[in-house]
Amino acid sequence: MSLLPHSAEVEIVLLLASPVHRYEGRPADGPLPMVGAESHPSVRLRAGLGIVGDRHFAKPAHVHASVTVMNADVLAQVADDLGLPRTLDPAATRRNVLLRGLDIDSLRGATFSLDTGDGPVEFLVNRPANPCAWMDVVLAPGAHRALRGRGGMRCEPLTDGMLRLGPARLRCSSPLTGVGLTGAEPPGRPARPGNPPGSSDR
Repeated sequence: MSLLPHSAEVEIVLLLASPVHRYEGRPADGPLPMVGAESHPSVRLRAGLGIVGDRHFAKPAHVHASVTVMNADVLAQVADDLGLPRTLDPAATRRNVLLRGLDIDSLRGATFSLDTGDGPVEFLVNRPANPCAWMDVVLAPGAHRALRGRGGMRCEPLTDGMLRLGPARLRCSSPLTGVGLTGAEPPGRPARPGNPPGSSDR
């Protein structure tokens, strides 16, 4: 029997890797400037280390929490709660991976994998990525409170691999909550966009 028997079709809508911490000091002073690109079409992960090029990569203090994963649908819910248009910037959350179609906040302690066409990358979900006061400045007033309990999870990559924007197959050790659920045994992994079915350029 598979160790990851539960499956969902999800979409990765943001992959963020930044070499610097931009939310330092007082939120009222605003974030530090970007250093290079932060949003990427793909990122490479290393087991136990994190996302190559990210500020948390290979940092001992973040060994079990180097990759933050968040449900992108939460931003629409927060906007609705605050009476705002659904235009909150997902990159402002500073989460590394934003998925659409899954309640990641319910998976504490679970193991899951994501496959965007280059093979599955496995993660252990360790603890919540609690929102900070910066959210009231960079997202919207009231966002800090509105994100409590649904700010995503801090995860540890268990295998090396690549993630890309777009559709992904998620498999998990625990039952899943959200849309796109497909049952216990999914078909083969999705082809990378631009490759015909059954092809691989790895």
